[in-house]
Amino acid sequence: MPLSLSDLGKAVLETEYAVRGPIVARAQELERAGRRIIWCNIGNPQSLGQKPLTWLRQVISLCEWPELLDKAVDLYPAEAISAARSLLAGSKHGLGAYSESKGLKVVRDAVAAFITSRDGIEADPEAIYLTDGASKGVQAALRLLIANPSDGIMIPIPQYPLYSATITLYEGRQVPYYLDEGQDWRLSRAMLDESWAKAIAAGTRVKAICVINPGNPTGSVLNHANIGMIVDFARDKGIALLADEVYQENIYRAGEKFVSFARVLTEKNIRDVSLFSFHSCSKGFLGECGHRGGYMEIRNIPGEVVAQITKLQSISLCSNLPGQIATWCLVSPPPPGSPGAATFMAERDAILAELATRAKLLAEGLNRIAGIVCNEVAGAMYAYPRITLPAGRTDEDWSLALLESTGICVVPGTGFGQRPGTAHFRTTILPPTDQIREVVERIATFHTSYT
Repeated sequence: MPLSLSDLGKAVLETEYAVRGPIVARAQELERAGRRIIWCNIGNPQSLGQKPLTWLRQVISLCEWPELLDKAVDLYPAEAISAARSLLAGSKHGLGAYSESKGLKVVRDAVAAFITSRDGIEADPEAIYLTDGASKGVQAALRLLIANPSDGIMIPIPQYPLYSATITLYEGRQVPYYLDEGQDWRLSRAMLDESWAKAIAAGTRVKAICVINPGNPTGSVLNHANIGMIVDFARDKGIALLADEVYQENIYRAGEKFVSFARVLTEKNIRDVSLFSFHSCSKGFLGECGHRGGYMEIRNIPGEVVAQITKLQSISLCSNLPGQIATWCLVSPPPPGSPGAATFMAERDAILAELATRAKLLAEGLNRIAGIVCNEVAGAMYAYPRITLPAGRTDEDWSLALLESTGICVVPGTGFGQRPGTAHFRTTILPPTDQIREVVERIATFHTSYT
């Protein structure tokens, strides 16, 4: 007899992932039937026309086919050939063999050097795990932390569904804390304390707090003071910190800058808060989602617990090797002054400038529509506008109707979480600039008709 739903675990059945949920499935049906779909549902830059960076593809191609090293001197710059030789020497057996469970030492050394350069703090290559995108690092940390069904993880509302889905799958408890939409999606200590108190009253053992900075889906950027407050909260409550920092290169608003949790933790000389931080080559200006490269850095974690993390990582043997090379490229741009550096900077700056233009166009355009309010997109790749709906209608109804009417695929706010009584949707800023203008125009016409 074939499997039925009754054979499956309750946690599997209850796990939901809105970014690729029913509305996306309907969009795929429409596209197969010949409809033009504008995909605004997921942060997948190259699927929407962003070109891969020359540097990364040069280095990966040489590592994948080492025979090119001696044959393509006229095709590849010297710095790419030199990088590939170093990476292949560090791998010992090339990209077709397993690495150690933490990942190639040559790549982890580069990640540690990147963190030191970014933050002005020490970083240990042995505290870095290379992962198949940041998602696998997040899942590893949550698997480690959730020991029984009464264990809870604090997650922002709105949040990225990776967190809610994984916590449900691992049979833990979600402990929501609300971001303040009226204050540019920032956090307050009062809001964190309120969330904590409710969880404790419900018999939840809170194990960690997750923070996404820059924000997904909010597009916000936390400042140094806000991060310091969160670090102090984690220390006062005796819980771990999970810092999702995959959008750290995506900063658009003048005066904003990325500040890492590792830096603030070190500046405060706090050694009794365990930190898991995550980065990825899928976002930023690389947009290499398909290569599944990323890393997890750990701090203030005892050796016996580190051994358990390594054991969990070893179950999958290692992350994929091309993704590890992509992560090396993420943290190791071409040497300053080299021909490749000029190309790299031109490509990087053009991508970030275009994203900044789209972020402004989208937010300003949506704010001109009666019944839609959108905070400025300060960072990341998304806007999370609030929409006013007719009585009895939900943001899921609105998003499906938008898709059927216009071909625009967004994700309803219910998939990310929102304050009761409000409705939102998430859209990316990734479609080409002319399509962003088209998206705004079509949403304006649709929303006026819908309401």
